[in-house]
Amino acid sequence: MQHPILVTAIRAARKAGDIINRSFARVNEITITPKAHNDFVTDVDQRAEAAIVEIIRRAYPEHGILAEEGSRIADKEFEWIIDPLDGTTNFIHGMPQLCVSIGIKHFDRLEHAVVYNPIHDELFTASRGAGAHLNDRRLRIAQRKDLEGALLGTGFPFRDFSYLDTYMATFKAFMLKTAGIRRPGSAALDLAYVAAGRYDGFWEFNLKPWDLAAGALLVQEAGGVATDFTGDQGYLDNGNIVAGNLRVHAQMLHIISQEINRPQA
Repeated sequence: MQHPILVTAIRAARKAGDIINRSFARVNEITITPKAHNDFVTDVDQRAEAAIVEIIRRAYPEHGILAEEGSRIADKEFEWIIDPLDGTTNFIHGMPQLCVSIGIKHFDRLEHAVVYNPIHDELFTASRGAGAHLNDRRLRIAQRKDLEGALLGTGFPFRDFSYLDTYMATFKAFMLKTAGIRRPGSAALDLAYVAAGRYDGFWEFNLKPWDLAAGALLVQEAGGVATDFTGDQGYLDNGNIVAGNLRVHAQMLHIISQEINRPQA
């Protein structure tokens, strides 16, 4: 039986997904506003977030909220970390790689997660200790033993280019050791794909908490490892994440550490 908080999160994600689906076929009619360089928000993001927040406030009025488009409610015990539309640039261009992402923390520990791609009706869910699921199917992370033959996911820098050279060094190192690298444009969905075994691993720099919270728990509950680049659990604070099964994660972490610490020419 699903935890009541997870049930509420699923209901909120599906409601947001309905809003996204209704607009996906007519993106030429939506309002697009630049937030920063290469960073956009649409009225669909805002309406989806409002729908999620309304459902949460009705069910758990005392809980805190941290959402990408500005919804903030402080609470030390529970915090809902929300991206109402992860993959906005994809959405604007009519590409179906996008999702609603909702992670719930109890004090400082992630407890529940929902990542929902409404275009494909794929619902990824997890509760701590209860495993991860895609719709009704239990997820297990891929069991690849090393990077040879692995397929990795990543995200290119698009707002802040100050770490571009370091990122490109990690990209080159992984490209030389794996079967391929994909960059579809939704970190939350990428992490869900690691949990589902579609990717063998994932890494990215400088993300936001709402990009990571739900996906990181999905990976962990599917039997994988998600850490920051030091091997600790600080990814929600520093935005750097590497995820995979135990062996792949260790090898990725080693390569990332080498490139980060390599003296600049």
